[in-house]
Amino acid sequence: MKNIQKIIIPVSLGILGLALFHSCSVGIPKRAVAVKNFDARRYLGKWYEIARFDYKFEKNMDNVTADYSPNPDGSIRVNNRGYNYVKKEWKEATGEARFVKNQNEARLKVSFFKPLWSGYNVIDIDDNYQYALVAGSSLKYLWILSRTTEIPESIRQRFLEKAKKIGYNTDNLIWVKHNQ
Repeated sequence: MKNIQKIIIPVSLGILGLALFHSCSVGIPKRAVAVKNFDARRYLGKWYEIARFDYKFEKNMDNVTADYSPNPDGSIRVNNRGYNYVKKEWKEATGEARFVKNQNEARLKVSFFKPLWSGYNVIDIDDNYQYALVAGSSLKYLWILSRTTEIPESIRQRFLEKAKKIGYNTDNLIWVKHNQ
């Protein structure tokens, strides 16, 4: 019996560790490529969420914004805010983003619940840093962001086509209302 315990406990801890490691994925979807020659300073500031996939952290949320600002240690402070229209209350979450490789490549990892990190990959951005397409670690996460509450149809179509080529099912996007 003691011999079985000596095997089961380490194996169980190893499996738990692997599960935790895989839940902290900072990858990028297979056919996605992060923006090169990225200017993090120009990306800072307030962004409006235009569209996203539905997932538990933003369930029933409208009026969603993300505000990025520099931290003294070189990381980026992430402040997400949105209105839960079912509970009729504002929700806010503050996290931290760090570059995966270097600041010239728009591959970041973000955490709101350390030590868990997720991928945050800017895969398309206009020349003026007004509109961004952001991929998560997998095809479950996608965001369309804008500096204003609206996005031009040409940018919308460009982002949707790019997302489809990568493998995203863009029919499942939620188009976020900004009315408060």
